[in-house]
Amino acid sequence: MLNVNLIVVGKLKESYLREACAEYVKRLNAFCKIKITELPESRLPDSPSEKEIGTALAGEGKAIAAILAGKDCYNIAMCIEGKQLSSEKLAEKIGKISVEGKSTLNIVIGSSHGISEDVKKLSDFRLSMSEMTFPHQLARVMVLEQVYRAFQILNGGKYHK
Repeated sequence: MLNVNLIVVGKLKESYLREACAEYVKRLNAFCKIKITELPESRLPDSPSEKEIGTALAGEGKAIAAILAGKDCYNIAMCIEGKQLSSEKLAEKIGKISVEGKSTLNIVIGSSHGISEDVKKLSDFRLSMSEMTFPHQLARVMVLEQVYRAFQILNGGKYHK
């Protein structure tokens, strides 16, 4: 069974988002061992400078990098410049990860300012949800839903239409 680690920077503030995540985690337990690791988001002023943002991303990146180490891991960084995939293509990618002998899929969602370049370099694939802008807090729910959808596709489930 594939281990899926969702590595996120920051905590969910709204209860409805926490409930949605909990529902997808419950559903995913039938297909994989799912774990969500929340890392603290760096505190920044209301209008941070590029240097302050860079320093914050570097600090968050060190914490993320410590989790990504491992030869049997496949690392996906969620970032705006990543490649967009259909749900079917994401399912294919997840299916290949298991077949290629990887036991763990790490998916990284950075802070609202993104992910450090160091983390992106450690990633095997860069994935973008869309060219549209979504609330950062919603990203976790959307990623969990798409991973669940991918497992449904791989297993011939009725969830994906």
